[in-house]
Amino acid sequence: MNSNNQPQTTGRTTQKLLTAVIVLQSLTLLGQWTGQPANRSASAAIPDPGAQREAQLEQQKATNEKLDRLLGLLEKGELKVKVVEDKK
Repeated sequence: MNSNNQPQTTGRTTQKLLTAVIVLQSLTLLGQWTGQPANRSASAAIPDPGAQREAQLEQQKATNEKLDRLLGLLEKGELKVKVVEDKK
């Protein structure tokens, strides 16, 4: 008796699973068709390339000023180097 009832139960379970898959696919298709984005806050994460370039230029200017001071010391011969031996 159990073997006759098993194919009907399997068929009903399969029918329910297929119905659930069709419903989920329909919802996905409806969401894509209406064109509603899932996340609207993604546009706030776009970096500003102009501000990035401006910051890079400021850093380059600071580096150039430091290099100019170092070259001035080298040209005048006022740079002193102290060598420290490594104690190993």
